[in-house]
Amino acid sequence: MEKNYYTVKSETENLTVIERSKFICRIRNVKDEEDAKAFIDSVKKEHSLATHNCYAYIADEKGLVQKFSDDGEPQGTAGVPMLEVLKNRKMYKTAVVVTRYFGGVKLGAGGLVRAYSGAVCDCLDRAEVVDMQPVVYIEVFADYDKYSSIIRLEDENCSIIDNQFSDSIVSVFAIKEDFTKNFQDKLADIFSGNSNYNVKGKGFHAFKK
Repeated sequence: MEKNYYTVKSETENLTVIERSKFICRIRNVKDEEDAKAFIDSVKKEHSLATHNCYAYIADEKGLVQKFSDDGEPQGTAGVPMLEVLKNRKMYKTAVVVTRYFGGVKLGAGGLVRAYSGAVCDCLDRAEVVDMQPVVYIEVFADYDKYSSIIRLEDENCSIIDNQFSDSIVSVFAIKEDFTKNFQDKLADIFSGNSNYNVKGKGFHAFKK
């Protein structure tokens, strides 16, 4: 069984000022490493006059595709602390950039570590974090007289992610893996034991943390 992970629902930005230096943290969910790199490049372009654009990302759902950069800050004072925050909070398929505009006061190595890691923590606290659970996708076929029973199946363990309406209804559910059998039993009750569904595969679906 796959394990869950967390990411942010939408791109979030937060500003922290420490000793007149501005630390602008921007965090976003990403599809893969290419998407992470594109996000980082866009922030660098937007803040091309900044003193530093440090980043970290974990670009897969297992925490294996990782990268970070200090972007000119002393080694180990920016990128690694930022990555550690993502790892500790199990924020996968997530990229973060902290842009620094230097305010004239040096913070020292310890101060930089606290500033960069703190910027990421503060931004995550502000963001809407979602719980990406391993799910089974099940396609349910029903006549219109069964639709009210079908939509009542939706709860905290399963979500309707698509409905197609024509001569009949096709509803696609994302069901937490542990509740798949329970969901199938409910379908059997609705359809008097007939097999009116198709298992489409597995993936991950967002449930609010």
